[in-house]
Amino acid sequence: MTLRVISGSARGRKLKSVPGDTTRPVMDRVKEALFNILAGDVLDSNWWDLFSGTGAVGIEALSRGASFVRFSDLNRAPVETIKENVEHCGFSKQAEVRKGDSFSMLSAQVDRKFEYIYIAPPQYQEMWSKALKLADDHIGWLTDDGTVIVQIDPTEYQEIELKNLEETEQRKYGSTLIIFYDRLS
Repeated sequence: MTLRVISGSARGRKLKSVPGDTTRPVMDRVKEALFNILAGDVLDSNWWDLFSGTGAVGIEALSRGASFVRFSDLNRAPVETIKENVEHCGFSKQAEVRKGDSFSMLSAQVDRKFEYIYIAPPQYQEMWSKALKLADDHIGWLTDDGTVIVQIDPTEYQEIELKNLEETEQRKYGSTLIIFYDRLS
């Protein structure tokens, strides 16, 4: 599968894949659908792409006019791949790539607010729900109108009790489910 930027300033740029099978890149149609839903809200927004893998989602956001993306991944191979992809697309000045544990980062002191936190962790390990609960507990990461977006296999879905976020929408594309959780005002 060839990874590429679908739209925006870096449209058509090919992205490197992470060597091995530790990541599962988002399919183009899922990425396209996600950004069609968000549309103009992407402009000037700040993103945190947790479990970034190749960085494809954050790079797509930058290509479509986001002002900043923080990429984070636990392993060296994805981190190196993200750095190369960000540089290849010309977004180094608007990106920050961090190597480390996403759960620890979410639990740390807030140093920036994001309109979007994108959670697409390794599947079938309950990692998405743990990350979502941490985002809910540390709501200061999100702007007042911020949204947490979760990408999982539909079989993993379960309702989660949250204090500061509410599930507002679900979209299913084959074996991918995207769930939107908006910050309660």
